[in-house]
Amino acid sequence: MSVGRAPAPSPTRLATAVALLLMMAACSSSHTARPALEPLPAAARSPVAASGPIGPTPSHVGPLDARVSDEDLAALWQRQLMVPVEGIPRGTLRDNFTAKRTVGIHGALDILAPRYSAVVASDDLIIGRLFSGPVGGIVIYAYDPAQRFVYYYAHLQRYRKGLAVGDRVAKGSVIGYVGTTGNAPPDTPHLHFQVMKRVVGRAWWDGPAINPFSFFALDALRP
Repeated sequence: MSVGRAPAPSPTRLATAVALLLMMAACSSSHTARPALEPLPAAARSPVAASGPIGPTPSHVGPLDARVSDEDLAALWQRQLMVPVEGIPRGTLRDNFTAKRTVGIHGALDILAPRYSAVVASDDLIIGRLFSGPVGGIVIYAYDPAQRFVYYYAHLQRYRKGLAVGDRVAKGSVIGYVGTTGNAPPDTPHLHFQVMKRVVGRAWWDGPAINPFSFFALDALRP
């Protein structure tokens, strides 16, 4: 029995096969040339609400003291801070953390608001120190329940009635009122708001500053 020759492939089929081989080669080359993705920094891996942005990375928070770690930044992002003046939207804030001062930089945010605007707890707080002096005027030092961060409110006109050291204050609760005490210009009422990493020792309120500008929750996420 004779075996016949297989029919030669048609020009159309041959062209299609060649085209497929070329496409496969191109895909393979593109895949091998693609660089590997770098892992996100620790602060950017912080869990947040699905509708919110990823957490800020160290390059977004201004100058950092070496004592502030990526883990500290991630923990602060998880706190989802509230803007500490009632009625001031997050989008209207101005980042003046690095503004120059006579010695060094500002190291805090100045939030302008009408006199007697309510100042609120930016986090769940424990009131640690109430003080009045020539620079900050009437001030509040408070810290979070884990005692990792310190929150400093300065130039207050007055405290909330009955506020005392040791009080536990829920996020969003009124703790004082915007003013111009201390060395604030008398015609520019504002809150001087500072966030610091708490340090061990008697002067627990004197730790390295962290720029809070990127750590406020979206207004829609606020309680």
